Amino acid sequence: MANLKLTDVEKTYGGTVQVLRDINLDIEKGELIVFVGPSGCGKSTLLRMIAGLEKITGGELQIDGQVVNDVPPSERGIAMVFQSYALYPHMTVRDNMAFALKIAGDSKEEIDRKVNAAAEKLQLENFLDRLPKALSGGQRQRVAIGRSIVRDPKVYLFDEPLSNLDASLRVATRIQIAQLKEEMPESTMIYVTHDQVEAMTLASRIVVLAGGGVAQVGSPLQLYERPNSTFVAKFIGSPAMNLLGGKIVGTGEVTTLEMNEGGGTITSNYPSNPEDMGAVVEVGIRPEDMVETNADDFAFQAKVEITEALGEVTLLYFERAHPDHEPVIGKLAGIHKSLRGTSVKLNATPDKVHVFKDGVSLLYRDEDVFLPGVQPH
Repeated sequence: MANLKLTDVEKTYGGTVQVLRDINLDIEKGELIVFVGPSGCGKSTLLRMIAGLEKITGGELQIDGQVVNDVPPSERGIAMVFQSYALYPHMTVRDNMAFALKIAGDSKEEIDRKVNAAAEKLQLENFLDRLPKALSGGQRQRVAIGRSIVRDPKVYLFDEPLSNLDASLRVATRIQIAQLKEEMPESTMIYVTHDQVEAMTLASRIVVLAGGGVAQVGSPLQLYERPNSTFVAKFIGSPAMNLLGGKIVGTGEVTTLEMNEGGGTITSNYPSNPEDMGAVVEVGIRPEDMVETNADDFAFQAKVEITEALGEVTLLYFERAHPDHEPVIGKLAGIHKSLRGTSVKLNATPDKVHVFKDGVSLLYRDEDVFLPGVQPH
């Protein structure tokens, strides 16, 4: 298995349309890296550049220390699983999985051994003699994955492999991919998805792409608990983090904040500098971190417009003074349908209160934080 290094990688179409720029990533052997980002951010393009299906127009890609910018896809030691299953409809599952090995000239005994081993990993032993049309969507995707496994590549690339499946099949297949990674701990995998649950549950590290660059890289919990910008804060987590207007009225190791919208004074464990006194900031609190309170100091107060009782939790949607602002959402444990139409105070503990100045977290302002749409330094 392999490690990858991307240095100042760029992608430009027609010499003028730049879709990716300054991509710098070190991917270690055995990692499962997930690319996420909004539609059009270039995550699939970046994956195809690694595969050799798109030309790299700037920078350098190394696999195991070898520069592969001009190496053909077939010689990079990479296997790719596409969003569409791309199975041969006239071939059985066994023949689909064995096809690349036959082309490579492997012996029948070696082909049988590899196909049977992959089928066992993917629970396909009972389907080897079926045609693709006799399989469910989830089974077809597992065949596509098995076709990659038998080749024993240096790097596995997954391009939104579960997006064509319904909800229940997506959950089942996601679990199988996680189990497969456990059985192949040294395998290097790069996975593209728009599904946050896939990213949070599968990834060793997540790469958030936006505006043609890398917004943040980190473990799933690091990005969830310590986003470096308002963009990442809103993108990671569902429902998205609430961003409320506020002003810094106390600085130091603990920051004191005066809230704008029907709120009082709250504190955050984010440190601030003396020169931050009086700064207008955005205060971020995740819906699941908000708790109902009757205290004099609170983060937000408004009337509940809509409630969504989901059983284990209730989502509260609050009206806002400015109609152009996104709704504030609270996520309370249990059922609280009776809160609709009432005025509710919400608060959060200081370790759950995020502070952003000019779109950047106070924790990361001394670093080179890339904001979408802004050219990195």
